Order: sequence, then C-alpha cells, then structure tokens
Amino acid sequence: MTMSSTKAASGADGPRRTCLWDNTSSVLVGDYLFARSFQLMVETGSLRVLDILANASATIAEGEVLQLTAAADLATTEEIYIKVVRGKTAALFSAAMEVGGEIAGQDAAIKQALFDYGDALGISFQIVDDLLDYGGTKAIGKNIGDDFRERKLTLPVIRAVAAADGDERAFWERTIQKGRQQDGDLDHAIALLHRHGTLESTRQDAIAWAAKAKDALGVIPDHALKTMLVDLADYVVARLT
Repeated sequence: MTMSSTKAASGADGPRRTCLWDNTSSVLVGDYLFARSFQLMVETGSLRVLDILANASATIAEGEVLQLTAAADLATTEEIYIKVVRGKTAALFSAAMEVGGEIAGQDAAIKQALFDYGDALGISFQIVDDLLDYGGTKAIGKNIGDDFRERKLTLPVIRAVAAADGDERAFWERTIQKGRQQDGDLDHAIALLHRHGTLESTRQDAIAWAAKAKDALGVIPDHALKTMLVDLADYVVARLT
C-alpha cells in the first residue's frame, strides 16, 4: 500500500516537495491496518466470517501474482484476464457481500445470491476501470494511459492484439511486450482500439456483467437495501457515460 503526503518547502531554486512519510512508515501503517482488520473480523464471533475473509485474502494475493505473470505477455487471453479480475478485484466484492449475509443470518440461497452479485459487480467494476484508462478524466481520478504505460494487458488491448495485422502486432510487441514506448504511441494505441471496436465491445461486456449482478438479486425480497444494490450496479457502468 502507499500512504504518502508531502509538504512544500522553499529554497534557492523555489518551492520544492519533500516526502513526509517514507516507505518504512507506510509499511508499518499497512501492517497496523492488516492487524486491525483481523481484530474486526473476530469481533463477529463467527468462524465462517473468518473463513470467507481469509479465503478472499488468499484469492486476492493469487490474483495479483497472476497479473504479474501475465504482465506484458501478448499471449494473455480473455480467460486469463477474467481470472485475474475475479481474483484481484471481484473476490473482495463477493466476500464483502457474502459476509453481510452471514452476519445477518440469511439462508444459503440468499448468501449465494449476494456472493454472485459481488462477483459480477467486481468484474464489471474492473472492466470499467480498465476502459477508463483509454478515455478517463482526472475528475474521476483516472489519468488516460496509465495502464498502457505500465504495459498492462487489459480486455480492450487483448482483443486488439487478437485482431491485429502484422504491422499492428509489431506495434504491440514494441510498446507492450518490449516496453519501448515513444511520443504518439498512446494515441496510436487508442486509434487501434477504435479501429477494431474493442472499446465498445468491452463496454458492452461491462454492462452485461452489471446486468448479471442485478439478476443475481432476483431471489432477494424487495427492500431498500436491495434497491441500493441495484443502483450501485447501474452507477458502476454509468461512469462510462
């Protein structure tokens, strides 16, 4: 995790920035938050809650490792991408939803519905986040091109690579596989995504996963909280408009 803050200082060359928190401090705060999370987990007195969250923690770590192994690998498939997303993002969403049902004493069908909702919502959220890298704004905290510069194989890029001709394949090999990027490459990458329609097809996938999340709530009785969950799924994809 990164928890940093800066303070301004003045010198002969004008204002400069110095780091208030170093890496050691950040790691220690991370350790504290990790320990605090276990304190909160045991407060429920439920071994099942501990089991859900422990499994989710392991799954998230596995997802992050899989993402590292797939980084800059043009052989990455859509199947691997979904596996990464399900591990590093959706696992947290589904665990949070399932724990709520467990603490509330709901039956197995309701808890499974909540899990399925969280899983689908998490996948939709991550797909939207990846799309915003090629059309986001600073207003929503997403700068265009971050994933491209970090050579991440996200869904629109995976699809563009699969549809690439010889010249396009060479471009992706240079910029993503080899990391030799230069001025104008991001614009060209975005143009290729538009050429093959991968931004729109990925957008449709995000919408479909959000719809799947809402469908999972069908077995849950009408309630204000259910309405909020439906609205949340709509909000996730509304970020694309």
